[in-house]
Amino acid sequence: MKNLFKALASFQQEVPVIHKGTKGYGYSYADLPAIFEVINPLMKKHKLGFTQLLGDGNIKTIIFHIESGETLESEVTIPNNVVLKGMNEFQVTGSAITYYRRYSLSAILGLVTDKDTDGTGGSQTSSQAPKKEAPAKLPTLTQNSKQWPTVFEAVSDGRANLTYVKKKFTISKEIEEILEEAHERAIEELAKKSN
Repeated sequence: MKNLFKALASFQQEVPVIHKGTKGYGYSYADLPAIFEVINPLMKKHKLGFTQLLGDGNIKTIIFHIESGETLESEVTIPNNVVLKGMNEFQVTGSAITYYRRYSLSAILGLVTDKDTDGTGGSQTSSQAPKKEAPAKLPTLTQNSKQWPTVFEAVSDGRANLTYVKKKFTISKEIEEILEEAHERAIEELAKKSN
């Protein structure tokens, strides 16, 4: 596997952060065409290739070294019986396949394809001191807010959690309890459907 690992390490040293700003709920990411546009020429240069095979409820991602035939594999199970509002069964399946293809490929190649939305919100060099900014006043979320239906739906179907909501809104203890209960139900439903 030394040929594959050597080529993969060289590839990783050269591949940039891939972030084109496709929007998801509360985050942004690079979609598959944006990823392919960046990685395909670099993989060719380093004599690497990949394939992603659909199995019975799973996706197998295989990275291979063209000259030696050495391979590295990763497999992920796609949850079934997931229901998303506004989508039929085939649309949900297609969406899940695309999602897992993107994340499996990113993981096995060591790509950065999501915008960093953790505490720092991005990267900085070690010589830069973090800038002190006054905390922005968050809007208050109530059941009468125009954002309530969207937020409640996102929490209820597992796309958002309480931590995310608290980063975007000021909420009362009562609203927190309602959203926490909705999120717990969503997690239970997803767990039942993936078994």
